[in-house]
Amino acid sequence: MANILVAYASRTGDTQSIADLIAEGIRMAGGSVTVKKISEIKNEAGLNGYDGYVFGAPTYHGDMVNTMKTFLFMAEKADLAHKVGAAFGAFGWSGEAPPRIFDTMAHIYHMRMVSGPLLLKSAALGGGLRMAQDYGKEVVDTIGTV
Repeated sequence: MANILVAYASRTGDTQSIADLIAEGIRMAGGSVTVKKISEIKNEAGLNGYDGYVFGAPTYHGDMVNTMKTFLFMAEKADLAHKVGAAFGAFGWSGEAPPRIFDTMAHIYHMRMVSGPLLLKSAALGGGLRMAQDYGKEVVDTIGTV
């Protein structure tokens, strides 16, 4: 069974809702999942023991929130190379954070990434619930092909 960490930062609760739906999709696909706020992960050792990682943050003023930047620098010290990775986030109008997180995971950590980042204005809009669940399933499927 795939063991996956979904770690997120959230300002208004939208990114947290998306994290919970991704976790639901992981469970639906037969995976085991731990969902944590990034503030709960104190050092790189807190990232040990997972087959896959899904990191998410909202876009705020055209960038990811500072807590996610700090988290990504800390995560760089963990051995995430060749693990499965995915990135997501909520946004109001521009959506830069998820692609930046995704690119960091792919190019700095050298992770095996799913098809692309998940960008949602809200989990409640435009099929967001299903898209988030399907994203979680894709993470489990990608682990199964490693």
